[in-house]
Amino acid sequence: MKQTSSLKIFLRIVAVLLIFAMASCSKDSKNTQTTGTTPTQATPTKFGLYEADSSIYKLVYTFVSKIGTQDLSSADYDLLFDTGSGGMVIDAHGIIPSSMITSTGITFSGDSTVVNGITIYNQKGTISYGDDASTTDNVYGYLAYASVTFGDANGTFTIKRLPFFLYYKAADTKGNVFADHEFDVLGVSSEYDVTFPNNVYITSPFAYFDPGEGLLKGFKMAALGTNNFGLHGAYVPGVVTLGLTPSDLSSFTMHQLSYYPGDGYAPIIPVSLTYNGKTITTNTIFDTGTEPYSYIEDSTAGSTAVLLPNNTSVSLTSTPGGFTYSYATSASDNLTYVENPTQSQSNVSVMSLEFFLNNGFMLDYYDHKLGLKNN
Repeated sequence: MKQTSSLKIFLRIVAVLLIFAMASCSKDSKNTQTTGTTPTQATPTKFGLYEADSSIYKLVYTFVSKIGTQDLSSADYDLLFDTGSGGMVIDAHGIIPSSMITSTGITFSGDSTVVNGITIYNQKGTISYGDDASTTDNVYGYLAYASVTFGDANGTFTIKRLPFFLYYKAADTKGNVFADHEFDVLGVSSEYDVTFPNNVYITSPFAYFDPGEGLLKGFKMAALGTNNFGLHGAYVPGVVTLGLTPSDLSSFTMHQLSYYPGDGYAPIIPVSLTYNGKTITTNTIFDTGTEPYSYIEDSTAGSTAVLLPNNTSVSLTSTPGGFTYSYATSASDNLTYVENPTQSQSNVSVMSLEFFLNNGFMLDYYDHKLGLKNN
């Protein structure tokens, strides 16, 4: 899901509308131990995603089945699976008592409170989602910690202590408030959704998951294909694998990510992109949360965004890296806008969910690398 940011180059990715101090950042130690015997390598954890198609746009999602002591297995709280943001973002309604939730915040006294096994801190923030500055939706909430179980009857995994964003309200640019749980997101990016005044940041829950002996923290995602998308969402097992092996790393084209103070390791890479026979250089994010449009940011484009005509060829090559990807636009697939960064207030091009239909994706949280693979 495209989100705005306090850094200009990240106006399509996660952001904090409040300016905070830089979060502390250090590499996790690799999941190995030195002993007198050779340890047995753990088996990576696999889980599935639901693939849905409304006939207008596609999306992939999973469920959260427990937060703290609150059993949510019958609540059907689905989370958008989003490679374009970092952190679990979930509505407080139905998770904590409604008497605590107002239009201006969550009410409690002191620096923190514990309710239903969830620790809520008096640390507020805002996350913004949108295609550009004129289509921004804001989500308002607090820093919270809890044990969280993801998934449903088809399979679950638990992260014992996870920082996440518990929001009390989401509204559009005109102040219209959205329905409860409309902006629930499982952001798996290595960037930071929010950095709070106490230097705690919200980032991918997968970064807090211990994959086991001999495995690196990170995940890979298989190509989604096109056969399983349905109106009500079809469950597809094993789409995501938590815990990376050396063979995983060698099977993807890897790209080193850069650290940006306050925003972490945003998963954007430079590419050489060609459309209509014209070649430009642009930073690019591959985003499962953006659909049905992709966006090309071209500084030589006109002041009005233009939808590319049917049968327009688009291709890109990562630089460095050499990963290649190409597609042709049509009336219903690979819809693509060309924008001028001055008009859109973003200079990050976005490849939408349709990239993931036929390509693999990986994030290595230890060495801060992004992997791409043609399937």
